[in-house]
Amino acid sequence: MASSPNILIVDDHAQTRDALRLYLEKVGMRAVAVDSGKEMDRVLTSGGFDLIILDVMLPGEDGLAICHRLRATSKIPILMLSALNEETDRIIGLELGADDYLAKPFNPREVVARIKAILRRYEPSAPSLGGEHGGQVLRFGNWSLQIDRRCLVDEDGVETPLTVADFQLLMAFLERPRVILSRERLLELTSARSAGPFDRAIDNQVSRLRRKIEQSKDRPELIITVRGGGYCLVADVTKV
Repeated sequence: MASSPNILIVDDHAQTRDALRLYLEKVGMRAVAVDSGKEMDRVLTSGGFDLIILDVMLPGEDGLAICHRLRATSKIPILMLSALNEETDRIIGLELGADDYLAKPFNPREVVARIKAILRRYEPSAPSLGGEHGGQVLRFGNWSLQIDRRCLVDEDGVETPLTVADFQLLMAFLERPRVILSRERLLELTSARSAGPFDRAIDNQVSRLRRKIEQSKDRPELIITVRGGGYCLVADVTKV
């Protein structure tokens, strides 16, 4: 980004909140830290924030509810944090529109890396948000993807909105049709992190995306599984 990103931290744990704010400022970012969704709403009225770091476990309105509420009115990037490290929470967070998810305890350097990766995806030139395809429509199978609106349209004109995570995953496939993409590569393309040996995040995201674009969840015809390889979009992609 041209200027230092301004980050809003929402975490009720004072030590974590303040330490993270100081670290972000140390590496040249701007940061404001609050302890609740109510305080988040108050400071958001001033605008000017580029990303929200949102803890799941908050008093009153929890982070998942806040994420859902934010996504109804805003496209501001969200990095969720959780001390639980529960896969279910991570999946729900991504389904609600969070851009990435990080378990506590975390290395602050990784937080910075995640922030930079998310913000790169939101820059106009970022391929995962359309980039060179900006303003275009991509057609594949019986679907058309309206990139600027992040919306799928079927051949009957019925629209299917996509979460940020679904959109980024679908763009990774559409920009690489008929290319076998490993789970590790897909994770790098969509969240700029490496997969652990038991990381099933991509499998869950692919399953969720298939439920939206495949006619049969048991016999996918667009995104197929390649044994020992990963996944592949087997449809032709055309730009309109």
